[in-house]
Amino acid sequence: MILKKGQLSPEQLLSLLRSKDEAGFNYLYEHYSGALYGVILRVLHYQEESNEVLQDTFVKIWNSFSTFDENKASLYTWMLNIARNSAIDRLKSKSFQNDLQNQSIPDFVNESEKLSTEQKHEFNEVQNAVNTLREDYRNVINKGYFEGFTQEEISSELGIPLGTVKTRTRAALLELAKILENYKVILLFFIIN
Repeated sequence: MILKKGQLSPEQLLSLLRSKDEAGFNYLYEHYSGALYGVILRVLHYQEESNEVLQDTFVKIWNSFSTFDENKASLYTWMLNIARNSAIDRLKSKSFQNDLQNQSIPDFVNESEKLSTEQKHEFNEVQNAVNTLREDYRNVINKGYFEGFTQEEISSELGIPLGTVKTRTRAALLELAKILENYKVILLFFIIN
């Protein structure tokens, strides 16, 4: 089955993924890898590590798709959490920390140079949408999704209660879903469960 960009409805995509159809996986990778890569790169800052984490992320998505529950989260939110958590795990791993100590010059001089034109466009639309949020929402989204902070770390960093971080994150994600729907972005960046 040959798929063209924009051809599948969300229901068709989910059906293909549930039946472990490779065409569904290829479609998923083609449509979501750019935005997931952008998030991973923002957490790790290193292209090689980000590429590895992106590949690991899609393996995890494929292997654990049976755990996806569309009643709890959108497909993209579920995948975003896998990508973000994988990036954070890599960032905090001893091997990554050792590699950082052994490198003299980081390879993140200009992160945007590492993204394809399409990835830059998708990532810029998402970043522009985030930048339209009110400051307290923007802070929790930037720290949580682009800087790799856990909600507990955001609470400590901003000096606000954990419950406030969770409330602001949820409200910010709902607002982003509305904004990005208006952008007619191929990927709906965030929809909260």
